[in-house]
Amino acid sequence: MIDLVHVEKSFGNNHVLRGVDLTIERGSSMVIIGGSGTGKSVLLKSVLGLVTPDAGVITLDGKDVSTGDRDAFLARFGMLFQGAALFDSLTVWQNVAFRLLRGSLKRPKDEAREIAIEKLRRVGLKPDVADRFPAELSGGMQKRVGLARAIAAEPEIIFFDEPTTGLDPIMAGVINELIREIVDEMGATAMTITHDMTSVRAIADHVAMLHDGVIQWTGHVRDLDQSGDPFVDQFISGRAEGPIEAVR
Repeated sequence: MIDLVHVEKSFGNNHVLRGVDLTIERGSSMVIIGGSGTGKSVLLKSVLGLVTPDAGVITLDGKDVSTGDRDAFLARFGMLFQGAALFDSLTVWQNVAFRLLRGSLKRPKDEAREIAIEKLRRVGLKPDVADRFPAELSGGMQKRVGLARAIAAEPEIIFFDEPTTGLDPIMAGVINELIREIVDEMGATAMTITHDMTSVRAIADHVAMLHDGVIQWTGHVRDLDQSGDPFVDQFISGRAEGPIEAVR
């Protein structure tokens, strides 16, 4: 469904992506792992067209993502941002229904609110949360609201950017379970970027490791512990010694 062929991106002398080749199959959950600063977010933004690659091609269903109707393209995606990224001045339901209150996906206000409340229920939040503001919610609740917003428009593809950052282990587990359930229920194609190995094992069908600007290894999550790749082995075990040098 999503194909990246020799994608390169540099910022000045910083060569972030050096020839990324990756395929994300329809209906599968791909998790991109790698250390901080390895280009995971740049890769995600390149697929969405928020960053323009210097070389290579990214296609969605065989069509170059840099061409065609931009609004129609983005309407196929949902996104859970790191830190939830809610709008402070909007109520919870307005955050969830943000895409349903404007643009090509616009619905009547009452209908948009009903959809928002239904999605809030799906992520385990009661309807009385709908009229609160983000500042009134805990970090875990904000993350759930962000997840509800990501699925509000029933997208085909959902991107998750470090979905458990800043959460305690129990709430992180709740979010991981919700993501896995929702992706399966919707039959969505998912791409997650994270360095949290607990999330990887809970969310992934397939895993790809980004290191030094290229995909170092990719395979099914069940093969992760027997990858045979020293970079992957060091990363998933969290060892300081190995081919990956710690940034000091």
